[in-house]
Amino acid sequence: MNTDTWSEIFHVMRNNKLRTGLTAFSVAWGIFILIILLGAGNGIKNGTEDQFSSDATNTIWIDAGKTSLPFEGYRPGRQIQLSNEDMDCILQKYPQIEIHSGTAKGSTNKDMRFGQKRGSFLVRSGGEDHSQLENMSITSGRNFNRYDIAQSRKVCIIGPPVKDLLFEKTDPVGKYLSVGGIPFLVIGTFSDPGRGDQDRIYIPYSSSQRVFNGKNHLDVIWLGTGSLPVAQASALAEDIKSLLASRHRFDPKDPTAVSSWNNREMYQKVMNLLGGILLFVWMIGIGTIIAGVVGVSNIMMISVKERTREIGIRKAIGANPLHVVMMILQESLLITSAAGYAGLLGGIIILELLSRFMPPSAYFRNPEVDLRVALSGVLVLILAGLLAGMIPAIRAAGIQPVVAMKDEP
Repeated sequence: MNTDTWSEIFHVMRNNKLRTGLTAFSVAWGIFILIILLGAGNGIKNGTEDQFSSDATNTIWIDAGKTSLPFEGYRPGRQIQLSNEDMDCILQKYPQIEIHSGTAKGSTNKDMRFGQKRGSFLVRSGGEDHSQLENMSITSGRNFNRYDIAQSRKVCIIGPPVKDLLFEKTDPVGKYLSVGGIPFLVIGTFSDPGRGDQDRIYIPYSSSQRVFNGKNHLDVIWLGTGSLPVAQASALAEDIKSLLASRHRFDPKDPTAVSSWNNREMYQKVMNLLGGILLFVWMIGIGTIIAGVVGVSNIMMISVKERTREIGIRKAIGANPLHVVMMILQESLLITSAAGYAGLLGGIIILELLSRFMPPSAYFRNPEVDLRVALSGVLVLILAGLLAGMIPAIRAAGIQPVVAMKDEP
């Protein structure tokens, strides 16, 4: 295509600024909305995944409450208390559970001191597998082991805020930390991806039981389900509830005596919901783009109608139908390409600004869009623009010079 043809296309566009501008805006707005919606959908997805990242998804949490149904002479309202023996019984009956932990009662904020430094942090308890169930990583030193649990050793692992405040640049491993007035040996430090899960220390649940309440009570029993499918993990949780019902004498159908939380099941439900949201987002975005493409087709039809005499004169002096078709298609291609790129660029800029300056949110993080997906959307838009210009282009190519010359200017 020579420069004369491009000059003619730009001349037509300059003479019809409003029409060209509105057409370009409808196309740019379509791709802009698609990029923003996809970015927002990914932001929600990233935020939700971040919430689940604080704990392993293949876990079941067993928690006790109060009975709500009468059973074998017992009145409702009886408090069910989990214990070490309950966890041992579960592990004995279900040997396929290889990863487990327990959280003892007494997980509260306590005053901590090292030398002249002091602060208040949360004390949590767990077993040797707790780091896997919490998705923690040991950054220095070591984690608990079975001897720490069996002997109720007063040892702890601490998070970065605790280390930074109390120990500053001193290596905390091997130092004694006063926790509520009781010395605990720091055996390691950890990092946790969960929001708000770093400003704490962990001690063995057996140590917490001995030091802080003197009983073998457990608040929550944590069980890893490995690669079990969601349905089998849910069935396992129900079996464990029945086992505890027989041990503590409550109705297995009681909804409040013992509750279970299947993290993988909830994760799958949330991801399915988010998948539906993203599909809805795609439908809205594609619908907006289609509206823009239809606008391009309508504008090209109007353009052909307005230029009927011009096209007739061109054909009368020797222009072939292919030249006419290419002239209309190139105008359509130029509008959709430029407007699509502008909409893509605008959407990416807005998402980048949101990512940088939007206040932190628990369920919305890093609104972003895959560049390949975005470019694919623009490419589809350009192809759709070509198709949209095809009908008016073919109509223009079919104009007879004699008929065109009779058309009113």
